[in-house]
Amino acid sequence: MAKKVHIKGRVQGVFFRVNTKKKADELRIKGYVKNLDNGQVEAVFQGPEEKVKEMIKWCYQGSKDSQVKEVEIEIVRQEERISNFQIYY
Repeated sequence: MAKKVHIKGRVQGVFFRVNTKKKADELRIKGYVKNLDNGQVEAVFQGPEEKVKEMIKWCYQGSKDSQVKEVEIEIVRQEERISNFQIYY
């Protein structure tokens, strides 16, 4: 299963990406997380359905200093070339 999420709110400059990677590595899911120019964070989570759901649930809470206002979720096609979880800068 693969899902793309857009996280809105105070999610940049609060270690959201770093903490997202830590959680993704803990769950052993693949994908990426990156900041967008519009102030949102985009992430793709790929792995077993239950792990992806748990990762998305974490996104609603976010990092300690973040203030998540909205999480948009869409189903995307799995990419075989993704082999780990990365932070894109």
